[in-house]
Amino acid sequence: MKRKIGEESAIANVLKEFIEQNKLQAGFDKIDVRHAWKNVMGAGVNSYTIDVLLKGNTLYVALSSSVLREELSLGKTKIIKMLNEEIKRDLISSIVLQ
Repeated sequence: MKRKIGEESAIANVLKEFIEQNKLQAGFDKIDVRHAWKNVMGAGVNSYTIDVLLKGNTLYVALSSSVLREELSLGKTKIIKMLNEEIKRDLISSIVLQ
């Protein structure tokens, strides 16, 4: 990330380069997915959500209600689509409801 004196770059480009060089994107992805789950699923589902964990491209969601788990399992593809739209990129490819 060496720059010559007088060389200018947009702050977005500098931050993107910093994130790539320090391999921070995976951590940001985990945070983004948690926020997306809360925003997309709403307060009702979040009250039964114990944990949301991203490993690779698989989202693991621990729920305290078996009835809710079964109901959400019927719409996994729709949930994946909504979460990826919220994150603004195709990050999640599958969901495991626990």
